[in-house]
Amino acid sequence: MAFRVLTVFAAALSLVSCRGGEETPPPAPTPKVEIAPILDREDAVDTHSYAKPLEARVYHVALDLDVDFQSQRVKGTATLAIDAKPDATEIVLDDRGLEIEKVTDAKGAPLDFAIGEVDESLGAPLTVKIGKARKIVVHYTSAENASALQFLTPQQTAGKKHPFLFSQGQAIENRSWIPTQDSPGIRQSWEARIRVPNPLVAVMSAPKAGDKIPDGDSHTIYRFKMDKSVPPYLIALAVGNLEFRPLGLRTGVWAEPETLPKAAAELADTEKMVTAAEDLFGPYLWDRYDMLVLPPSFPFGGMENPTLTFLTPTFIAGDKSLVSLIAHELAHSWSGNLATNATWSDFWLNEGMTVWAEQRIIEKVYGKEQYDQKVQLSLDDMKSEIDGLEKPGDSALALDLKGRHPDDGFTGVPYDKGAAFLRTLEAAVGRDKFDAFMKGWFERHAFAPVTSGMFIEEVKDKLFANDEEAFEALGIEEWVYKPGIPDNLEPGNTEAFAEVDAAIAAFNEGGAPDAAAWKGWSTDERLRFLGRIEEEQTTERMAALDKALGLTGTGNNEVLFLWLKKVVANRYDPAVPRLEQFLTSQGRRKFVRPLIEALAEDKAWGREIAERVYPKARPLYHPMTTRDLDLLGLLPDAG
Repeated sequence: MAFRVLTVFAAALSLVSCRGGEETPPPAPTPKVEIAPILDREDAVDTHSYAKPLEARVYHVALDLDVDFQSQRVKGTATLAIDAKPDATEIVLDDRGLEIEKVTDAKGAPLDFAIGEVDESLGAPLTVKIGKARKIVVHYTSAENASALQFLTPQQTAGKKHPFLFSQGQAIENRSWIPTQDSPGIRQSWEARIRVPNPLVAVMSAPKAGDKIPDGDSHTIYRFKMDKSVPPYLIALAVGNLEFRPLGLRTGVWAEPETLPKAAAELADTEKMVTAAEDLFGPYLWDRYDMLVLPPSFPFGGMENPTLTFLTPTFIAGDKSLVSLIAHELAHSWSGNLATNATWSDFWLNEGMTVWAEQRIIEKVYGKEQYDQKVQLSLDDMKSEIDGLEKPGDSALALDLKGRHPDDGFTGVPYDKGAAFLRTLEAAVGRDKFDAFMKGWFERHAFAPVTSGMFIEEVKDKLFANDEEAFEALGIEEWVYKPGIPDNLEPGNTEAFAEVDAAIAAFNEGGAPDAAAWKGWSTDERLRFLGRIEEEQTTERMAALDKALGLTGTGNNEVLFLWLKKVVANRYDPAVPRLEQFLTSQGRRKFVRPLIEALAEDKAWGREIAERVYPKARPLYHPMTTRDLDLLGLLPDAG
């Protein structure tokens, strides 16, 4: 139990300017902030944060920052509101390379601070002697080459005229540009005042707080305010040449002008998805659902930053065939953003629930056939992922990640095995009963952290209250805590791809690729075909596939990725130029990491390609992507 059990409200916070001597209007009063609970249970201890939230915790962050593209840094202040035990005299924050100038109390009196020993994965503890202060101001500059920030040159954007900045906080990257307690179990409200050079526009994962403010002829100040408590990894910033287009009453899209028309067309069904999600999971509690289409270096398909999902442009196929990505990121508005895993060991509570919810949104908007196919593709991915794990124990849903970077748990297992677990529960108790339970789960834990243990306890109490035998028969603890796939897996509709599976069998027996059938298939059907035909193909068979199905020239990046995996596996030289173009034109980690790793492992053919491509592509990639790829020794000075 947290040391404050009752609802507590914070007084309005005032921002401390990072530019001495200038006169700036005071920010609008901060709304009263409800302090989110801190879980006091063993399975909620976050081993990836130095914070001691049961002693002293941050509950509100106020940022006042300059964005400097020349130095590739942000600089200013973070004002932290603290909730602490009466006898607490210090607070421990998370830090990764921040340059701390000073720390003061709210009146400007200096406070002693110390940065502890640096851990390669976690960064270092930043301990501040707060005494009686319950509001502190950290004057700082973001880390050099901050892992959460990517500054892009104009040539790395769609417009080629202006630089761009975006942040990516998940899992523990925000500590490289925000001095706070960087744990998903320590939810914080926040506000920001961001100064950027003209004509660039700043957007954040929070509503705007008033009109933009001209700051001389060269800069503009943008203000934002998130009055709901969120896990700190969801504080996000982007700055670039951006324009906005509404999609519905509460939905819209930001993008570079060159990208905006295609992005808006692709996202036309977003408002329908929001309505469908509300029918399934309860009211949408974040006001607006806007999206930002980023330059192609963004490392993920999407990031569910509240009120402003960040998206890769690789989802733009021209036919809405990849918009399940939008359903996924939207679903996070309930699973992950509303009820958040308290630690990264329980990441499946975020992503597994979201894959399950995404599929239900797809069913409601596009029909049962697409739902059934999405389920089967997810099951395929689950089995493939588990079979390929270096550590079989990592196929448990709840992982022991102590001493490991949380990214070690960012495999497909929490996504697809988590969704399979929920579908198995759904089949066991009936959809209506399970839907009511899940809607209640989100309502009961809105704006609060959760754990696997809490989920199991509620399943037992609310779904199997009078049937201990049925609860035990489902092997729920085996699903969550044990590796592998339990025998009672709900298989879904195994006939969902009957036509495609027949074509796969015919091709694997030596038949020619069926161009006419391919033309009529959906993206999911094409992915099923490419994912299930035999891995090893002759050069002649690869050429036949390419000619009949137009694979090398496809504009669908999901289809292209599966084709390029086969190109690498079979050393198919005619598609190498397209492979190189793909790896040097986008930085989505899901795509580039497995391709470059496979190339690097092939000493006789692929490594030469990897050594040629990676140094050229690396400036485009986010630090989260290069962190692992740099270990492959592909750079000229790697020895």
